[in-house]
Amino acid sequence: MNQAIRWRKSSYSGGGDGNTCVEVADFDTHIAIRDSKAPARATLAFPAGSFILFVEALKTATGAQ
Repeated sequence: MNQAIRWRKSSYSGGGDGNTCVEVADFDTHIAIRDSKAPARATLAFPAGSFILFVEALKTATGAQ
């Protein structure tokens, strides 16, 4: 079954002129992310539970809160 993918700007994306935007799409079983500057390029997909661990690891690595 094909479904329309609804991409949205991540709340973790930087502000400003929008050039550091990460887009997120929610599916039943996983979360997908992509770079808004290159939407036709690679997309990363994670099982929903693993996505939370991925974001926490990024926060730790960058010193973000």
